[in-house]
Amino acid sequence: MWNIVYCILFVALNCQQVAGSLKQIDAGLGMVVGVNNNNNIYILFGGTWVQLPGALQHVTVGPAGLWGVNSGNQIYKMVNGNWVLVSGLLKQIDAGGDQFVAGANMNNNVYCMGRNGAMGITSNQSPAPWELLPGALKYYSCGPISCWGVNPDNLIFIKRAVTPTSCTGSRQWQNIPGSLTMIEVSVDGSVYGVNAQGNVYRRNGITASNPAGTGWAQMTISGVCQHVSYDLGQLWVIKNDGSIWTCS
Repeated sequence: MWNIVYCILFVALNCQQVAGSLKQIDAGLGMVVGVNNNNNIYILFGGTWVQLPGALQHVTVGPAGLWGVNSGNQIYKMVNGNWVLVSGLLKQIDAGGDQFVAGANMNNNVYCMGRNGAMGITSNQSPAPWELLPGALKYYSCGPISCWGVNPDNLIFIKRAVTPTSCTGSRQWQNIPGSLTMIEVSVDGSVYGVNAQGNVYRRNGITASNPAGTGWAQMTISGVCQHVSYDLGQLWVIKNDGSIWTCS
């Protein structure tokens, strides 16, 4: 078992605090959303957090739209300004794939829903063709060419060859050296994560021909971090006191 993330360099970032308090954040396609300790949902508009209706424990935004899960593990998608209940149960969900969604449930089972299913959710009666992946992960996040996850032991895995019509990918997991408690893949394929000590890491060397990358770099961010998300050159960080930071 890996106890630390082995990295090849340190990267200094310029971080600025953003008003508000959140426990989880997600950024994609120029949008930023998050939830606080009361499961209130917020979206960032012009530098101001605007509360959305409902209550979620995890929220995500990306090419597949705006999705979330509540404290009962029920799944919702935002459709025309209203939350639509989607069949299935997940504790964590990610919309960063190419118009497909994925996530992990309370038993650490991993699921994904391809583009046709995800984009076809328009009402509570819409079918939700979730596909079960092998293995067990507590956190799962997808980008344009691959998906990354961490298991209950904080081991890191990548799933290659994911596509909008084949979100299950290669069906073989590749273990990546290191240890993280959560991991996020951005819309552009960048990969960031946080380890058990609250340190933030970025995967270097990711390309279409080598989606697993070449090594980890530690981001030099003061304090203890608990959640990160990356979009359009900005790294969004939630620290363990709930404070929100943006780094570049």
